[in-house]
Amino acid sequence: MDTSTTKLIQPATDLTITQLNQECLLHLLSYLDKDSCRSFSLTCHRLREVYLDPRLWSLLLFRSPSELRRENYVLGPSLRYLAVTWHSSRVKVCNIEDWMKNQFQKDLCSKHESLVSSFLERVCTMCPNLLSLTLSGCGHISDQELIRVLQSCSRLRSLHLENCVRVTDLTLQALALHGAALHQVAVDFCRNVTQAGLETVRERRPDIHLTAERSAWMIPDCKPDKRTQLPLRRSLMQKVLMFS
Repeated sequence: MDTSTTKLIQPATDLTITQLNQECLLHLLSYLDKDSCRSFSLTCHRLREVYLDPRLWSLLLFRSPSELRRENYVLGPSLRYLAVTWHSSRVKVCNIEDWMKNQFQKDLCSKHESLVSSFLERVCTMCPNLLSLTLSGCGHISDQELIRVLQSCSRLRSLHLENCVRVTDLTLQALALHGAALHQVAVDFCRNVTQAGLETVRERRPDIHLTAERSAWMIPDCKPDKRTQLPLRRSLMQKVLMFS
């Protein structure tokens, strides 16, 4: 073979990860969890720019209140799917009726409540294109906060509420008034929701697929009257004496 006519193929220069374009880097970082993504972004300015790109944060999942305090996520107009699912024993304290909590439990719930309220306020301000919201085990969520979300996130199509004890028929009324884009709503194990409230939504918004597992059949929060407690205690004492 004539070497003079042979074309020498030069090896391609190796690319570093920071030389990839923005779309490729966004795709790579999308496979990392929030903590790993944040740690990766601290290695150089280029990756930090990608980390702060709102397009990276179209989906967010939180499993504990402490995750809301971490600076390992970015809220922005690209957020489409948000889920807050809390099932730890400390969070379950917030599902107890307020009048049954001791002072320690009240202080703990107060911290959680302020944390969640400030987070949802940021979502209302910064995430107008939210399409799906799931709140599970969030005993701090109130009707006012959900109404604010419905008013601010007009494109919301799916809402799933589970074991949110402060949710009442006021939220159901807001679904019909402000949830113009809603197609699917689940209100499961929310003990302060009534059957009448559910029927009102079905009548006003038949286009919404509404499900409510056990919500209208649970015992709602109601602080017992001291005057009714005394006869109850007496009757219980009489039964104890009869069978003792």
